[in-house]
Amino acid sequence: MTRNRTARSTALSVGLVVGSLILGGCAGAGGSTDGDANGDVTLTLATVNNPQMKDMEELKGTFEKENPGIKVNFIQMEENDLRDAVTKDVATKGGQYDVVTVGAYEVPIWAQNGWLTDLTDTTSSDAEYDVDDLFPPVRAGLTVDDKLYALPFYGESSMLMYNKDMFAAAGLEMPNNPTWDQVADFAKKLKTDDVAGICLRGKPGWGELFAPLTTVVQTFGGNWYDEDWNATVNAPEFVDAVTFYTDLVKAAGEPDPVSSGFTECLNALSQGKAAMWYDATSAAGSIEDPNASTVAGKVGYVHAPVKETTESGWLWSWNLAIPETSKHRDAAETFVKWATSKKYEQLVGTELGWSRVPPGARTSTYEIPEYVDAAKAFAPITKEIMEAVDPNQPGVDPQPYTGVQFVTIPEFQDLGNTISQDLADVFAGRSDVKTVLDKGQKLAQTAGDAQK
Repeated sequence: MTRNRTARSTALSVGLVVGSLILGGCAGAGGSTDGDANGDVTLTLATVNNPQMKDMEELKGTFEKENPGIKVNFIQMEENDLRDAVTKDVATKGGQYDVVTVGAYEVPIWAQNGWLTDLTDTTSSDAEYDVDDLFPPVRAGLTVDDKLYALPFYGESSMLMYNKDMFAAAGLEMPNNPTWDQVADFAKKLKTDDVAGICLRGKPGWGELFAPLTTVVQTFGGNWYDEDWNATVNAPEFVDAVTFYTDLVKAAGEPDPVSSGFTECLNALSQGKAAMWYDATSAAGSIEDPNASTVAGKVGYVHAPVKETTESGWLWSWNLAIPETSKHRDAAETFVKWATSKKYEQLVGTELGWSRVPPGARTSTYEIPEYVDAAKAFAPITKEIMEAVDPNQPGVDPQPYTGVQFVTIPEFQDLGNTISQDLADVFAGRSDVKTVLDKGQKLAQTAGDAQK
């Protein structure tokens, strides 16, 4: 990533954020409270509404009991809404949130802008926290100029999940390293009136639709930019990949792809409404939870499908960070260290079940006997895939930035959101891929020119 250009190129995104804030009002709710008459502090935490985050809220009472005087108020949102609300707040120094959930995309950009608190000293001076235990590729993505600006709550790559009973009934066998052509063939054979052959995200948003779709583009030989920041959004490889993806969804996917994101596809596979799902490795814990899934113990896990590359999984983490505007920084540091600690993983395992321990954040997670046993269906392959991912060159050709399913420039948020929204018309049959990507090429080139 060309970080020396980050501050300059952020101006456009901040301008857009401020403009939308003035027109639409500030998203989100709540805010930090100054201590009450007894000196108590209430932390306001903005987080995505993924299962692991809901578990954190369920267990917050343990933290509050161990830290009298600190309360935690959770505000959970869908992924797109969270990004909008938190970006507006930190960019305009609104100070609504003491702790925010941010992704691997935001952390290096926001750190360069001075929006996040440096957590290096508070973690390195705490031997019990054991910062060196953080999963190396995840920690590297949260480090800027040797300083750590967020702590990983969970890390993930992507993999293909499939219903073993449905495959057996159809006489199909899933290879450990499938190709996209094989997956498409399987999906069409498994599709019924009641069951999708495969569930793939179609919900607009750079972090929704384009998370899996960008990995498909890369393994087809395409990418967003070449080494010189020339946009390649309407290049043949990009067009072929998007055409393949949208055609597959229309032929064998879920009935309402534009409304289907991570959560909807998780529900579809977990309730036996989809035969396959290509998405985040972190979903496996929920799929294997018999209290939430009707297919627990009946799902297989294999590497992300490929075409021209040997691997095509993404690399992501959801992290806890403290905005520079937090009114309760000391209390916030105490909480984020608790929620990303070894002790917290033990708490999840004993209270909620070992398959629900947040994966991919700590190396030692994969040494906990109870977790290894409970997660034996997916933990080894998750670790294997995460260690195989190359964020410097995930596709066929070199790229001028570090990142797999996203481009690490501020403009990508608006770029990905806009093109993904236009692709909704492709799913609905109102437009075609080439028209959408020709329009997207112009937007992408404007963003690319800002990096030159």
